[in-house]
Amino acid sequence: MRWRRIVWFILWIISLVGISYYGGIISYTLFWGLTMIPVLSCIYLVAVFVGFKIYQEIESRTIVCKEPMPYFFALPNEGYYAFAGISVRLFSKLSYVTDMGEDEEYELLPGDKYEYHTRLICKYRGEYEVGVKEVILTDCFRLFRFKYRIDGTIKALVYPRVIHMAEVESLKDILNVSSLMIPLEQTEPDVVTRDYIPGDALKYIHWKVSAKEQQLKTRNMQGERKQDIWLVYDTCRYDRDEYVYMPLENQILETVLALVAYLAEKNIDVTVCHSQRGLQNSTVRGLSQFQVFYEETAHVVFSEEENIAVTMEQLSSGAGILSVQTMLVVSHQGDEAFLNRLQALTLQGIHIIWYLITDENAEAYLRQSSSRLKIVVLPIEGNLEDLL
Repeated sequence: MRWRRIVWFILWIISLVGISYYGGIISYTLFWGLTMIPVLSCIYLVAVFVGFKIYQEIESRTIVCKEPMPYFFALPNEGYYAFAGISVRLFSKLSYVTDMGEDEEYELLPGDKYEYHTRLICKYRGEYEVGVKEVILTDCFRLFRFKYRIDGTIKALVYPRVIHMAEVESLKDILNVSSLMIPLEQTEPDVVTRDYIPGDALKYIHWKVSAKEQQLKTRNMQGERKQDIWLVYDTCRYDRDEYVYMPLENQILETVLALVAYLAEKNIDVTVCHSQRGLQNSTVRGLSQFQVFYEETAHVVFSEEENIAVTMEQLSSGAGILSVQTMLVVSHQGDEAFLNRLQALTLQGIHIIWYLITDENAEAYLRQSSSRLKIVVLPIEGNLEDLL
C-alpha cells in the first residue's frame, strides 16, 4: 500500500509540473483526476463504514478454559455498492478461533455474505474480550486503510478446567494409606469390645455381648488410618500485565483442581487453604462436594497484597496443623521465609510436596529437597497430564 501512495504522489507532482509549465487540457485532466482519487477514496471509506455490519455470537458467555465453544461470525453486504477490501482482527492473545484466517481479505458485492460456524477456544481463566476485535477497511484504489474497533465485542467469563487423571505420579509415594493401628483413628471394627462411652456411634454397639453382660458394649475400632491432607495454594498476583499473570494464575488453579479432583475420586478428604483477605479453607470430602469447591475456586481473586509465606505462617500457628500428615503446596515463588517454614513443618513429621510453577531456573529450589520435602517443577504453559 505504501508503494501505491508513492507512485500516486510522484504522478501528482508530475501533473502539477505539467500544468505549471505546459498547461493544456491533458495536463489539467491528469492533475484533477489524480487530485480527486484520494478524495473519492475517503468518501468511499466513509460510505463503507456507515453501511457495513458484522455479526458474531457465542453459545454461552461462560466458557471452560481450553474447551471449544461454538462461535458464529457473519460478514454481510447489505448495501447497494461493493465492499472492495475488508479484513478483521481477532483477540488472539488470550483466545483463538479455529478455521478462520485472520489475514484473509474479503470482497463483497451487494447481497454477498460470508458466514463461519466454527469454534472459539479460550486459553486462560479470567474475564476478557474474545472473537473479533477490530475491522480494517481498504479503499478501492488501495491507497488508504481505515481501522476501527467494533461495538458490542463479546466478553467471556472463562472458568479453569478440571483435569481428571487416573494416576498422579508425584503423589504415589506419599498417599499410601498405611495400616497403622491407632485407637483414635480407625475405620474397621474389631471383635474386641469395651464399655460404651456416651457419644460412640450406635452402629458399633455389640448387642449380643451387651445382652450377655447386661450393659452396653461397643466394638474397639482398629484398622487403616486415613491420612489428613492439606493443600495450600498461592493467591499473589505477580504482575500487572494480564498477558503475564493470566497464564500463571490459570496454571495454579488448574493444578489445585487436578490434585483435589484426584483425591476426591480416591475418596480421600483434603482441606484446601488459601488467602483471600484473610485465611480461607474448605474441606472436600469426595466428589459430592467437589462441584461446590470448583465454583468457589473459579472465582478466587488474586491480589498483589497476598503472600504465600504469610499464609504458611498463619497455618502453622493454628492447632489443626498438628494432625496433618501430608501437605501439598502450589505456588509460583518462595522466599527464604517461605522455605524456612516448609523446613520447619517437615521437622514436625509432615510430608510436603511443593508444586513450583515457574519458567525460571529452579535448581536453587530443587537443592532444598529432602526425604520429607519433594519439589515438583511445573512450567507455566506445561501440560499437567504429563507433569503431575
